Amino acid sequence: MKHDSQIPPIGILANPASGRDIRRLTSKALVFPTVEKVNMIERLLGAFGAVGVQKVVMMPDVVGITAGLTRAIDGHRADRGQPWPQVEFLPMPLRHDASDTAEAIRRMRAAGVAVIVVLGGDGTHRVVASECGDIPLATLSSGTNNAFPELREATLTGLAAGLLAIGAVSIDEAAVPNKQLRVRIGEREEIALVDVCVTHLDHLGARAVWDPSSIAELFVSFAEPDAIGLSSIAAMLAPVGRNDWQGAWVQCDGATSLVLAPIAPGLVVPVPVAAHGLLLPGEPRALRCLRGSLALDGEREIELNGREPASVTLELDGPRTLDVPATLAAAVRHGALRRPLAAETPA
Repeated sequence: MKHDSQIPPIGILANPASGRDIRRLTSKALVFPTVEKVNMIERLLGAFGAVGVQKVVMMPDVVGITAGLTRAIDGHRADRGQPWPQVEFLPMPLRHDASDTAEAIRRMRAAGVAVIVVLGGDGTHRVVASECGDIPLATLSSGTNNAFPELREATLTGLAAGLLAIGAVSIDEAAVPNKQLRVRIGEREEIALVDVCVTHLDHLGARAVWDPSSIAELFVSFAEPDAIGLSSIAAMLAPVGRNDWQGAWVQCDGATSLVLAPIAPGLVVPVPVAAHGLLLPGEPRALRCLRGSLALDGEREIELNGREPASVTLELDGPRTLDVPATLAAAVRHGALRRPLAAETPA
């Protein structure tokens, strides 16, 4: 394990807007309140402090996470409980959009963080993945579409992330690779972690996709039957695992049948299907529909003008994520959680 002075910081990215989009109106998605995000971060800090993490760097916000956590830190210090690491809020301007997340991750990389804990949904993780490079992500679900991040107790995720940061386990023991989808439209490139949906909607609007009749094509890196979101369309036709080497595609235009899919919480709808098949890695698949808009991981991000060629390619070298059970198991094998019994002080 590393000496205290050698332990790198841990980054925390908590999206203040996650769990608050229009799908609360179009479906029964739950609102993820700021107070719960603060509570999750407190549990992370408790786990970090227990294993000796010295410093955390975070993205600031103006909707209550920074203020709530500052109060919690002051209260914890007054209670003289088990020490938490120092929390530093990054000194950065805020634009109150996805560019804040991207800028925060760039600054975390510059600060040399060992791992980045992300609180958000698929869209948040997509932005983080586009900037994190080789830094592994510890994922926590706090959004609407949550196929990519894990629904796990924050204490355990924090414990695993802390053990990685202090060197109790190696990166090879702790982190696993993920697939991703690369979208190319003319000279522009974007990535998606779970799904790319081609819609007939010619404007971005509220961004979320909730009308199955608007879907022209769908591409997924993985599609698990117990996931909520657009990837469930492919999952209900032919599941593809997160660790499988292939992805899948679905064509909806010219439908010959329907498939029931849970495309949002409380919204199980019939989706038109014309054909479907496997998406092989490294083989670009041209879009059939070139006019409309593209949704990346559930949110419309790109308008298609009908003139530029566009394609989707499955890649196997996406961001690395922390495998919490494997990390904790490795730490147990190494005896990293055992401590000597403190000697009694003579009377």
